Amino acid sequence: MGIASTNPATGEVFERFDELTAEQLEDRLARAAAAAESYRLTSIEDRAGWLRAAADRLESEADTVAALIVSEMGKTLRAARAEVAKCVAGLRFYAERGPAFLRDVEGDGESVGARSTYVTYQPIGVVLAVMPWNLPLWQAMRFAAPALMAGNVGLLKHASNVPQCALYMERLFREAGFPDDVFQTLLIPSGTVEQVLRDPRVAAATLTGSEPAGRSVASVAGEEIKKVVLELGGSDPFIVMPSADIERATDVAVTARTLNNGQSCINGKRFFVHEDIADAFIEKFVAKMGALVLGDPMDQDTDIGPLATESGRQDVEEYVADAVGKGATVLAGGERPDRPGWYYPPTVLADITPEMRMYHEEVFGPVAQVFVVSSLEEALREANGHPYGLGSNLWSEDDAERASFVRDIQSGMAFINGHTTSYPEIPFGGVKRSGYGRELSDLGMREFMNAKTVWVGE
Repeated sequence: MGIASTNPATGEVFERFDELTAEQLEDRLARAAAAAESYRLTSIEDRAGWLRAAADRLESEADTVAALIVSEMGKTLRAARAEVAKCVAGLRFYAERGPAFLRDVEGDGESVGARSTYVTYQPIGVVLAVMPWNLPLWQAMRFAAPALMAGNVGLLKHASNVPQCALYMERLFREAGFPDDVFQTLLIPSGTVEQVLRDPRVAAATLTGSEPAGRSVASVAGEEIKKVVLELGGSDPFIVMPSADIERATDVAVTARTLNNGQSCINGKRFFVHEDIADAFIEKFVAKMGALVLGDPMDQDTDIGPLATESGRQDVEEYVADAVGKGATVLAGGERPDRPGWYYPPTVLADITPEMRMYHEEVFGPVAQVFVVSSLEEALREANGHPYGLGSNLWSEDDAERASFVRDIQSGMAFINGHTTSYPEIPFGGVKRSGYGRELSDLGMREFMNAKTVWVGE
Protein backbone atom coordinates (compact mmCIF):
# COMPACT_ATOMS: atom_id res chain seq x y z
CA MET A 1 0.00 0.00 0.00
CA GLY A 2 3.03 2.29 0.40
CA ILE A 3 2.72 5.53 2.34
CA ALA A 4 -0.97 6.19 2.96
CA SER A 5 -3.49 7.34 5.54
CA THR A 6 -6.01 4.56 6.18
CA ASN A 7 -8.91 4.85 8.61
CA PRO A 8 -8.67 1.78 10.90
CA ALA A 9 -12.35 2.13 11.84
CA THR A 10 -13.42 1.56 8.23
CA GLY A 11 -10.41 0.21 6.38
CA GLU A 12 -10.70 2.99 3.81
CA VAL A 13 -7.65 4.78 2.40
CA PHE A 14 -8.30 8.51 2.46
CA GLU A 15 -4.97 9.91 1.29
CA ARG A 16 -1.82 8.61 -0.39
CA PHE A 17 1.65 10.15 -0.48
CA ASP A 18 4.59 9.88 -2.85
CA GLU A 19 7.85 8.61 -1.47
CA LEU A 20 10.86 10.91 -1.79
CA THR A 21 12.87 10.39 -4.94
CA ALA A 22 16.61 9.78 -4.66
CA GLU A 23 17.24 13.40 -5.64
CA GLN A 24 14.77 14.74 -3.09
CA LEU A 25 16.29 12.62 -0.34
CA GLU A 26 19.79 13.82 -1.20
CA ASP A 27 18.55 17.42 -1.08
CA ARG A 28 17.06 16.92 2.36
CA LEU A 29 20.21 15.29 3.72
CA ALA A 30 22.32 18.14 2.38
CA ARG A 31 19.99 20.71 3.91
CA ALA A 32 20.05 18.90 7.26
CA ALA A 33 23.85 18.85 7.32
CA ALA A 34 24.00 22.55 6.48
CA ALA A 35 21.42 23.35 9.15
CA ALA A 36 23.42 21.41 11.75
CA GLU A 37 26.47 23.61 11.19
CA SER A 38 24.60 26.81 12.01
CA TYR A 39 21.99 25.50 14.44
CA ARG A 40 24.60 24.24 16.91
CA LEU A 41 25.72 27.86 17.33
CA THR A 42 22.27 29.19 18.26
CA SER A 43 21.76 30.27 21.84
CA ILE A 44 20.15 28.06 24.44
CA GLU A 45 17.69 30.87 25.10
CA ASP A 46 16.59 30.94 21.47
CA ARG A 47 16.08 27.18 21.38
CA ALA A 48 14.00 27.32 24.56
CA GLY A 49 11.90 30.09 23.07
CA TRP A 50 11.20 28.10 19.92
CA LEU A 51 10.20 25.07 21.99
CA ARG A 52 7.77 27.21 24.00
CA ALA A 53 6.33 28.60 20.77
CA ALA A 54 5.87 25.05 19.47
CA ALA A 55 4.09 24.10 22.69
CA ASP A 56 1.75 27.07 22.43
CA ARG A 57 0.96 26.35 18.78
CA LEU A 58 0.32 22.65 19.42
CA GLU A 59 -1.91 23.48 22.36
CA SER A 60 -3.95 25.87 20.21
CA GLU A 61 -4.38 23.17 17.55
CA ALA A 62 -5.03 20.32 19.97
CA ASP A 63 -8.51 19.36 18.76
CA THR A 64 -7.50 19.25 15.10
CA VAL A 65 -4.33 17.28 15.80
CA ALA A 66 -6.13 14.81 18.07
CA ALA A 67 -8.69 14.12 15.34
CA LEU A 68 -5.85 13.56 12.87
CA ILE A 69 -4.25 10.99 15.19
CA VAL A 70 -7.57 9.14 15.53
CA SER A 71 -8.13 9.09 11.77
CA GLU A 72 -4.70 7.57 11.04
CA MET A 73 -4.24 5.03 13.85
CA GLY A 74 -7.60 4.53 15.54
CA LYS A 75 -7.05 5.34 19.20
CA THR A 76 -9.95 6.94 21.00
CA LEU A 77 -10.38 10.69 20.83
CA ARG A 78 -9.88 10.88 24.60
CA ALA A 79 -6.56 9.09 24.27
CA ALA A 80 -5.48 11.26 21.35
CA ARG A 81 -6.22 14.44 23.28
CA ALA A 82 -4.18 13.10 26.18
CA GLU A 83 -1.31 12.36 23.81
CA VAL A 84 -1.35 15.90 22.45
CA ALA A 85 -1.39 17.31 25.99
CA LYS A 86 1.60 15.13 26.86
CA CYS A 87 3.51 16.50 23.88
CA VAL A 88 2.77 20.05 24.99
CA ALA A 89 4.07 19.22 28.46
CA GLY A 90 7.21 17.61 27.00
CA LEU A 91 8.02 20.66 24.91
CA ARG A 92 7.60 22.97 27.88
CA PHE A 93 9.62 20.67 30.15
CA TYR A 94 12.68 20.83 27.90
CA ALA A 95 12.24 24.56 27.31
CA GLU A 96 12.26 25.11 31.08
CA ARG A 97 14.72 22.45 32.27
CA GLY A 98 16.91 22.06 29.20
CA PRO A 99 19.20 25.00 29.98
CA ALA A 100 20.18 23.41 33.30
CA PHE A 101 20.82 20.05 31.60
CA LEU A 102 23.22 21.80 29.20
CA ARG A 103 25.37 23.53 31.79
CA ASP A 104 29.04 22.68 32.07
CA VAL A 105 29.84 20.34 34.94
CA GLU A 106 32.87 21.42 36.95
CA GLY A 107 35.43 18.83 38.02
CA ASP A 108 38.29 18.73 40.53
CA GLY A 109 41.08 20.37 38.57
CA GLU A 110 43.64 20.14 41.35
CA SER A 111 43.40 16.35 41.51
CA VAL A 112 44.40 16.08 37.82
CA GLY A 113 47.07 18.78 37.83
CA ALA A 114 44.94 21.45 36.17
CA ARG A 115 43.88 24.95 36.98
CA SER A 116 40.38 23.77 36.10
CA THR A 117 38.58 20.89 34.43
CA TYR A 118 35.01 20.50 33.35
CA VAL A 119 32.67 18.59 31.05
CA THR A 120 30.78 20.53 28.41
CA TYR A 121 27.84 19.00 26.55
CA GLN A 122 27.76 19.68 22.81
CA PRO A 123 25.36 18.53 20.05
CA ILE A 124 26.57 15.76 17.75
CA GLY A 125 24.73 16.87 14.62
CA VAL A 126 22.07 15.17 12.50
CA VAL A 127 20.08 12.44 14.27
CA LEU A 128 17.77 10.04 12.45
CA ALA A 129 14.61 9.01 14.32
CA VAL A 130 12.75 5.89 13.15
CA MET A 131 9.40 5.99 14.89
CA PRO A 132 6.28 3.77 15.20
CA TRP A 133 2.61 4.49 14.62
CA ASN A 134 1.14 3.64 18.03
CA LEU A 135 1.87 7.02 19.65
CA PRO A 136 2.46 8.96 16.45
CA LEU A 137 3.06 12.35 18.05
CA TRP A 138 4.47 11.50 21.50
CA GLN A 139 7.00 8.90 20.33
CA ALA A 140 8.46 11.42 17.89
CA MET A 141 8.19 14.34 20.32
CA ARG A 142 10.13 12.62 23.09
CA PHE A 143 13.01 12.45 20.64
CA ALA A 144 12.50 15.84 19.02
CA ALA A 145 12.12 18.08 22.07
CA PRO A 146 15.39 17.12 23.82
CA ALA A 147 17.29 16.80 20.53
CA LEU A 148 16.32 20.27 19.34
CA MET A 149 16.96 21.78 22.76
CA ALA A 150 20.42 20.22 22.71
CA GLY A 151 21.24 21.83 19.37
CA ASN A 152 20.90 18.73 17.21
CA VAL A 153 19.07 18.49 13.89
CA GLY A 154 16.32 15.88 13.48
CA LEU A 155 15.31 13.66 10.57
CA LEU A 156 12.05 11.79 11.18
CA LYS A 157 11.32 8.56 9.34
CA HIS A 158 7.86 7.80 10.68
CA ALA A 159 5.72 4.69 10.19
CA SER A 160 4.19 4.60 6.72
CA ASN A 161 0.60 4.53 8.01
CA VAL A 162 0.83 7.90 9.85
CA PRO A 163 2.26 10.24 7.19
CA GLN A 164 0.03 13.18 8.08
CA CYS A 165 1.13 13.08 11.71
CA ALA A 166 4.73 12.98 10.50
CA LEU A 167 4.26 15.96 8.19
CA TYR A 168 2.50 17.86 10.95
CA MET A 169 5.59 17.51 13.15
CA GLU A 170 7.79 19.16 10.51
CA ARG A 171 5.26 21.94 9.99
CA LEU A 172 4.87 22.53 13.74
CA PHE A 173 8.56 23.21 14.32
CA ARG A 174 8.91 25.33 11.21
CA GLU A 175 5.92 27.50 12.11
CA ALA A 176 7.15 27.80 15.70
CA GLY A 177 10.19 29.66 14.40
CA PHE A 178 12.94 27.04 14.33
CA PRO A 179 15.49 27.70 11.57
CA ASP A 180 14.84 26.07 8.21
CA ASP A 181 15.63 22.36 7.87
CA VAL A 182 16.35 21.82 11.59
CA PHE A 183 13.57 19.23 11.70
CA GLN A 184 12.51 17.38 8.55
CA THR A 185 10.17 14.49 7.85
CA LEU A 186 11.40 11.90 5.37
CA LEU A 187 8.62 10.08 3.52
CA ILE A 188 10.71 7.03 2.66
CA PRO A 189 10.12 3.27 2.86
CA SER A 190 11.75 1.16 5.55
CA GLY A 191 14.18 -0.20 3.00
CA THR A 192 15.79 3.23 2.64
CA VAL A 193 16.60 3.61 6.35
CA GLU A 194 19.92 1.79 5.97
CA GLN A 195 21.03 4.19 3.24
CA VAL A 196 20.23 7.21 5.42
CA LEU A 197 21.89 5.75 8.50
CA ARG A 198 25.06 4.93 6.56
CA ASP A 199 25.26 8.46 5.17
CA PRO A 200 28.26 10.21 6.79
CA ARG A 201 26.19 13.34 7.35
CA VAL A 202 23.98 11.43 9.83
CA ALA A 203 25.66 11.14 13.23
CA ALA A 204 23.33 8.84 15.16
CA ALA A 205 19.91 7.24 15.27
CA THR A 206 17.10 6.41 17.63
CA LEU A 207 14.51 3.73 16.96
CA THR A 208 11.31 2.77 18.68
CA GLY A 209 9.81 -0.36 17.18
CA SER A 210 10.05 -4.10 16.86
CA GLU A 211 12.95 -6.30 17.86
CA PRO A 212 13.77 -7.20 14.21
CA ALA A 213 13.82 -3.50 13.27
CA GLY A 214 16.06 -2.75 16.24
CA ARG A 215 18.42 -5.56 15.34
CA SER A 216 18.70 -4.24 11.77
CA VAL A 217 19.37 -0.63 12.79
CA ALA A 218 21.82 -1.66 15.52
CA SER A 219 23.74 -3.81 13.05
CA VAL A 220 24.14 -0.97 10.56
CA ALA A 221 24.99 1.54 13.30
CA GLY A 222 27.60 -0.85 14.67
CA GLU A 223 29.27 -1.19 11.28
CA GLU A 224 29.28 2.60 10.90
CA ILE A 225 30.39 3.22 14.53
CA LYS A 226 27.36 5.42 15.20
CA LYS A 227 25.45 5.87 18.42
CA VAL A 228 21.96 4.39 18.50
CA VAL A 229 19.23 4.28 21.13
CA LEU A 230 16.75 1.40 20.89
CA GLU A 231 13.34 1.15 22.54
CA LEU A 232 11.93 -2.16 21.41
CA GLY A 233 9.27 -4.60 22.52
CA GLY A 234 7.83 -5.24 25.93
CA SER A 235 5.67 -7.82 27.64
CA ASP A 236 5.44 -6.12 30.99
CA PRO A 237 4.64 -8.11 34.14
CA PHE A 238 1.90 -6.84 36.45
CA ILE A 239 2.30 -8.54 39.84
CA VAL A 240 -0.49 -8.42 42.44
CA MET A 241 0.16 -9.50 46.03
CA PRO A 242 -2.33 -10.14 48.88
CA SER A 243 -1.84 -6.73 50.50
CA ALA A 244 -2.90 -4.90 47.34
CA ASP A 245 -6.05 -2.82 47.02
CA ILE A 246 -7.83 -5.19 44.62
CA GLU A 247 -10.42 -2.68 43.45
CA ARG A 248 -7.79 -0.15 42.48
CA ALA A 249 -5.42 -2.80 41.13
CA THR A 250 -8.08 -4.18 38.79
CA ASP A 251 -9.02 -0.69 37.61
CA VAL A 252 -5.40 0.02 36.71
CA ALA A 253 -4.94 -3.48 35.27
CA VAL A 254 -7.73 -2.80 32.77
CA THR A 255 -6.14 0.52 31.80
CA ALA A 256 -2.71 -1.06 31.66
CA ARG A 257 -3.83 -3.71 29.21
CA THR A 258 -6.16 -1.64 27.02
CA LEU A 259 -4.47 1.77 26.90
CA ASN A 260 -4.03 2.85 23.28
CA ASN A 261 -6.35 0.00 22.26
CA GLY A 262 -3.80 -2.38 23.79
CA GLN A 263 -1.03 -1.23 21.44
CA SER A 264 1.76 0.02 23.66
CA CYS A 265 5.13 -1.47 24.49
CA ILE A 266 4.67 -0.61 28.19
CA ASN A 267 1.16 -1.96 28.56
CA GLY A 268 0.81 -4.55 31.29
CA LYS A 269 0.48 -7.80 29.38
CA ARG A 270 1.24 -10.64 31.82
CA PHE A 271 -0.71 -10.56 35.09
CA PHE A 272 0.78 -12.58 37.96
CA VAL A 273 -1.73 -12.80 40.81
CA HIS A 274 -1.08 -14.37 44.21
CA GLU A 275 -3.24 -17.42 44.83
CA ASP A 276 -4.70 -15.95 48.04
CA ILE A 277 -6.48 -13.21 46.06
CA ALA A 278 -6.58 -14.77 42.60
CA ASP A 279 -10.29 -15.56 42.51
CA ALA A 280 -11.31 -12.09 43.64
CA PHE A 281 -8.88 -10.31 41.33
CA ILE A 282 -9.71 -12.37 38.24
CA GLU A 283 -13.46 -12.04 38.75
CA LYS A 284 -13.25 -8.25 38.95
CA PHE A 285 -10.67 -7.97 36.16
CA VAL A 286 -12.69 -10.10 33.74
CA ALA A 287 -15.91 -8.23 34.52
CA LYS A 288 -14.27 -4.84 33.97
CA MET A 289 -12.58 -5.92 30.75
CA GLY A 290 -15.87 -7.31 29.45
CA ALA A 291 -17.71 -4.08 30.27
CA LEU A 292 -15.53 -1.90 28.05
CA VAL A 293 -17.29 -0.35 25.06
CA LEU A 294 -15.82 -1.23 21.67
CA GLY A 295 -16.76 1.32 19.05
CA ASP A 296 -16.14 4.41 16.95
CA PRO A 297 -12.95 6.01 18.33
CA MET A 298 -14.41 9.50 17.76
CA ASP A 299 -17.31 8.71 20.09
CA GLN A 300 -16.77 9.98 23.63
CA ASP A 301 -18.45 6.87 25.05
CA THR A 302 -16.01 4.49 23.35
CA ASP A 303 -13.37 2.78 25.51
CA ILE A 304 -11.65 0.71 22.82
CA GLY A 305 -11.21 1.63 19.17
CA PRO A 306 -9.91 -0.51 16.32
CA LEU A 307 -6.39 -1.84 16.02
CA ALA A 308 -4.27 0.33 13.77
CA THR A 309 -3.73 -2.10 10.91
CA GLU A 310 -5.39 -5.14 9.40
CA SER A 311 -2.17 -7.13 9.70
CA GLY A 312 -1.93 -6.16 13.36
CA ARG A 313 -5.35 -7.60 14.07
CA GLN A 314 -4.46 -10.76 12.18
CA ASP A 315 -1.35 -11.14 14.37
CA VAL A 316 -3.45 -10.85 17.53
CA GLU A 317 -5.97 -13.38 16.24
CA GLU A 318 -3.18 -15.83 15.44
CA TYR A 319 -1.69 -15.50 18.93
CA VAL A 320 -5.07 -16.18 20.54
CA ALA A 321 -5.87 -19.09 18.22
CA ASP A 322 -2.48 -20.65 18.93
CA ALA A 323 -3.00 -20.36 22.70
CA VAL A 324 -6.57 -21.65 22.67
CA GLY A 325 -5.60 -24.50 20.40
CA LYS A 326 -2.98 -25.55 22.96
CA GLY A 327 -5.26 -25.41 25.98
CA ALA A 328 -5.66 -21.78 27.04
CA THR A 329 -8.99 -20.79 28.58
CA VAL A 330 -10.81 -17.71 27.27
CA LEU A 331 -12.29 -15.76 30.20
CA ALA A 332 -13.40 -12.74 28.15
CA GLY A 333 -13.44 -11.73 24.49
CA GLY A 334 -11.42 -13.82 22.08
CA GLU A 335 -13.44 -13.33 18.86
CA ARG A 336 -13.43 -10.48 16.37
CA PRO A 337 -16.72 -8.56 16.17
CA ASP A 338 -18.81 -8.63 13.01
CA ARG A 339 -18.34 -5.03 11.89
CA PRO A 340 -16.22 -3.00 9.45
CA GLY A 341 -12.78 -1.90 10.57
CA TRP A 342 -9.97 -3.67 12.42
CA TYR A 343 -11.58 -4.17 15.80
CA TYR A 344 -10.62 -6.77 18.39
CA PRO A 345 -12.31 -7.04 21.81
CA PRO A 346 -10.67 -6.84 25.25
CA THR A 347 -9.64 -10.43 25.92
CA VAL A 348 -8.47 -12.33 29.01
CA LEU A 349 -6.79 -15.74 28.76
CA ALA A 350 -5.80 -18.15 31.51
CA ASP A 351 -3.91 -21.48 31.56
CA ILE A 352 -1.07 -20.08 29.46
CA THR A 353 1.86 -22.48 29.05
CA PRO A 354 5.37 -22.28 27.52
CA GLU A 355 4.21 -24.17 24.44
CA MET A 356 2.16 -21.13 23.38
CA ARG A 357 3.69 -18.33 21.32
CA MET A 358 2.31 -15.55 23.50
CA TYR A 359 4.16 -16.95 26.50
CA HIS A 360 7.44 -15.85 24.89
CA GLU A 361 6.39 -13.05 22.51
CA GLU A 362 4.60 -9.71 22.65
CA VAL A 363 0.91 -9.52 21.79
CA PHE A 364 0.26 -6.01 20.46
CA GLY A 365 -3.45 -5.77 21.18
CA PRO A 366 -5.90 -5.86 24.12
CA VAL A 367 -5.15 -9.45 25.21
CA ALA A 368 -4.26 -10.16 28.85
CA GLN A 369 -2.55 -13.32 30.12
CA VAL A 370 -3.39 -14.24 33.73
CA PHE A 371 -1.14 -16.46 35.86
CA VAL A 372 -1.75 -17.60 39.44
CA VAL A 373 1.39 -17.73 41.60
CA SER A 374 2.11 -18.89 45.13
CA SER A 375 4.71 -16.25 46.06
CA LEU A 376 6.48 -13.10 44.96
CA GLU A 377 9.55 -15.21 44.24
CA GLU A 378 7.58 -17.33 41.78
CA ALA A 379 6.13 -14.21 40.14
CA LEU A 380 9.59 -12.69 39.74
CA ARG A 381 11.01 -15.91 38.35
CA GLU A 382 8.24 -16.14 35.76
CA ALA A 383 8.41 -12.44 34.94
CA ASN A 384 12.18 -12.53 34.46
CA GLY A 385 11.98 -15.62 32.25
CA HIS A 386 10.78 -13.48 29.35
CA PRO A 387 13.28 -12.06 26.82
CA TYR A 388 11.93 -8.52 27.23
CA GLY A 389 12.63 -6.18 30.12
CA LEU A 390 10.99 -2.81 29.55
CA GLY A 391 8.55 -1.85 32.32
CA SER A 392 7.16 -3.72 35.32
CA ASN A 393 4.48 -3.30 37.98
CA LEU A 394 4.04 -4.45 41.57
CA TRP A 395 0.91 -4.04 43.65
CA SER A 396 1.77 -4.44 47.32
CA GLU A 397 1.71 -2.56 50.62
CA ASP A 398 4.53 -4.70 52.03
CA ASP A 399 7.88 -2.88 52.27
CA ALA A 400 9.92 -6.07 52.04
CA GLU A 401 8.08 -7.16 48.89
CA ARG A 402 8.62 -3.75 47.34
CA ALA A 403 12.34 -3.88 48.09
CA SER A 404 12.64 -7.39 46.62
CA PHE A 405 10.76 -6.30 43.50
CA VAL A 406 12.98 -3.28 42.87
CA ARG A 407 16.13 -5.33 43.49
CA ASP A 408 15.21 -8.42 41.49
CA ILE A 409 12.93 -7.50 38.61
CA GLN A 410 14.81 -7.42 35.30
CA SER A 411 13.43 -4.26 33.72
CA GLY A 412 14.40 -0.73 32.87
CA MET A 413 11.50 0.68 34.89
CA ALA A 414 9.79 -0.54 38.05
CA PHE A 415 6.44 0.99 39.05
CA ILE A 416 4.82 0.19 42.39
CA ASN A 417 1.04 0.62 42.81
CA GLY A 418 0.72 2.35 39.47
CA HIS A 419 0.75 1.73 35.73
CA THR A 420 4.04 2.08 33.88
CA THR A 421 4.00 5.24 31.82
CA SER A 422 6.39 7.84 30.45
CA TYR A 423 7.05 11.27 31.90
CA PRO A 424 9.43 13.92 30.53
CA GLU A 425 10.92 14.18 34.02
CA ILE A 426 12.18 10.58 34.40
CA PRO A 427 14.24 8.23 32.21
CA PHE A 428 12.49 5.77 29.91
CA GLY A 429 13.99 2.59 28.48
CA GLY A 430 14.60 -1.12 28.94
CA VAL A 431 17.06 -3.96 29.26
CA LYS A 432 17.53 -7.34 27.60
CA ARG A 433 15.75 -7.48 24.23
CA SER A 434 13.74 -4.38 25.03
CA GLY A 435 16.72 -2.34 23.88
CA TYR A 436 19.29 0.01 25.37
CA GLY A 437 19.84 3.67 26.00
CA ARG A 438 17.37 6.05 27.60
CA GLU A 439 14.85 8.59 26.45
CA LEU A 440 13.47 11.61 28.34
CA SER A 441 14.88 13.42 31.41
CA ASP A 442 18.44 14.72 31.28
CA LEU A 443 19.68 11.25 30.31
CA GLY A 444 17.62 11.27 27.13
CA MET A 445 19.00 14.64 26.10
CA ARG A 446 22.60 13.60 26.75
CA GLU A 447 22.34 10.37 24.74
CA PHE A 448 22.96 12.46 21.61
CA MET A 449 25.54 14.89 22.93
CA ASN A 450 29.30 14.83 23.10
CA ALA A 451 30.32 14.94 26.75
CA LYS A 452 33.57 16.79 26.01
CA THR A 453 36.22 16.83 28.73
CA VAL A 454 38.09 20.12 29.05
CA TRP A 455 41.38 20.38 30.95
CA VAL A 456 42.98 23.81 31.53
CA GLY A 457 46.55 23.98 32.74
CA GLU A 458 48.26 26.66 34.80
